[in-house]
Amino acid sequence: MGISFVVNSVLLGVGLAMDAFSVSMADGLSNPKMPRAEMGRIAGCFAFFQWLMPMLGWVLVHTIVLYFQAFQKLIPWIALILLCYIGGSMLLEGIRNPEGEECGIEETDAKLPLGKLAMQGVATSIDALSVGFTISEYHLMEALAATILIAVVTFVICSGGLQIGRVAGTKLSGKAAILGGVILIGIGIEIFVSGLFFG
Repeated sequence: MGISFVVNSVLLGVGLAMDAFSVSMADGLSNPKMPRAEMGRIAGCFAFFQWLMPMLGWVLVHTIVLYFQAFQKLIPWIALILLCYIGGSMLLEGIRNPEGEECGIEETDAKLPLGKLAMQGVATSIDALSVGFTISEYHLMEALAATILIAVVTFVICSGGLQIGRVAGTKLSGKAAILGGVILIGIGIEIFVSGLFFG
């Protein structure tokens, strides 16, 4: 595990984290007063799934590779459905509450529900299952090291995305949730088109 291994893992992490970065921005847009603890929770969730999916892919490649190849065809559909559902919910919330009202909940105390956060994590990382093929020649410890580096890169990038979203959300006021929803739906469509036609 030399310098090239670390560089390759970091670059892989950057590539995989781009969808999670965009979703993080959307989350930041929807709650401009998000506390740092919540930002850490969201970035940590994305990092966890970006570690889990490639590692799971590695395990599948080394065990039930034929079933894994069949499952790959469903990946774009799963990402599209999850992100369109979450984005649609955010979009409707933004339209119903144009001034950004949280129905009596203080914005600083508002937490992204765990179920919704997990759906975002799965939707933005499910394509990383395919990385199991990319790192299939690695030994177990090398695969663990690579996926941990991917998770660390994801955490840093998503923290930046949340911060950018918070700043933009403050300036956009009540329009932020609408924009966030549109972004999520757009990401879902992009993953779907890329996976279906270029995957």
